[in-house]
Amino acid sequence: DISNKHRLGYSEVELVQKMIDGVNVLWAEDKELQKKHFGDFPFIASQHSLVAKHVTKEKWDALKNITTKTSGFTLAKAMACAVTFNNQHCGIYAGDWDSYKDFAPVFDPLIQEYHGISASSKHSSDMDVGKIKGNIAEDVPVHSCRIRVGRSIDGFGLSPGITKEQRVGVEKLMVEAVKSFPADLAGQYYPLTGMQENIRQQLVDDHFLFVSGDRNLTVAGMERDWPEGRGIFHNEKKTFLIWVNEEDQLRIISMQMGGDVRGVFERLAKGIKAVGDSVKKESGKDFCLDAKYGYIHSCPTNLGTGMRASVHVDLPGWTKHSVDKLKARCEELHLQPRGTRGESGGQTGFTYDISNKHRLGYSEVELVQKMIDGVNVLWAEDKELQKKHFGDFPFIAS
Repeated sequence: DISNKHRLGYSEVELVQKMIDGVNVLWAEDKELQKKHFGDFPFIASQHSLVAKHVTKEKWDALKNITTKTSGFTLAKAMACAVTFNNQHCGIYAGDWDSYKDFAPVFDPLIQEYHGISASSKHSSDMDVGKIKGNIAEDVPVHSCRIRVGRSIDGFGLSPGITKEQRVGVEKLMVEAVKSFPADLAGQYYPLTGMQENIRQQLVDDHFLFVSGDRNLTVAGMERDWPEGRGIFHNEKKTFLIWVNEEDQLRIISMQMGGDVRGVFERLAKGIKAVGDSVKKESGKDFCLDAKYGYIHSCPTNLGTGMRASVHVDLPGWTKHSVDKLKARCEELHLQPRGTRGESGGQTGFTYDISNKHRLGYSEVELVQKMIDGVNVLWAEDKELQKKHFGDFPFIAS
């Protein structure tokens, strides 16, 4: 915490000026001291991140001059967020599929630690909705269900490293691909470039629009050339969406009101197949699928299924009992609770966003099953907690 030393004998303007000039001088000197003590090994601001643990000077020296073939990505670009910010847990992104291979001495142990997998593990995918047992119970107060996955098309960079030409190429592929979707998935693609105000506002009202300005995505290189090459597709019923060239090349989303998780998953599986088949027909290219790490994403935390299956559900009993104990219970059930404002929006009221915790090490069917079973368990426990804390006084949801 750097501040002015004096209070008396100088004016306010003089003291503020001293602070501004002094901090600029200190930072210029600090950069020279970094060179003296660290050489070209960047100082990692997020000292407790996985990057700080797994990017040693020895690894840096071995990998720092490698440039990936697909998008010209480097280790310095990959770890930019951990270097820039002091609040990162993971702190690294891949610029293309090559990044995971070329910088494997960093990515492999980092991924294994984050996902809790062994060095010899293999990923298995399973989108067979027929294997899912049961559904969210009818009495569970679920507002809505949403399941999303990420997909990347082979031969194009991932968002942190993708070139302008590649990004536009992905968009062109998708513009053509969506034209061949079956009737229940058919809809319209809306490019962000040149978007009319009435369309923009409708997408905002529907909570479909993704926007620029995220500090992490900016530093990671994902908002270059904004908004070119980016857009949103949704079907007529607004239950099937695709985000094009946001954090991943493709975010494929199935959603609807109520708690029919099986139905949402079935639509998602059909949609993923429709996208994959259309892309293959248009370009001859497949999705990036690694035997070890599953479907390739820009963020290593999303590797594997890249799937987040979630419901918005009311849990008044748990809220009264203890939010911290609810978090601990979700951990036991392999679930992740969030506020309904998203990952960093905080919790308000008694409605929670409950989703699968894991991405890698389980199939899609297994993760959806964990979410269904876990939410049913949480609601059964919530009813008992309501009796404990409210007695026979009914909880008033409105």
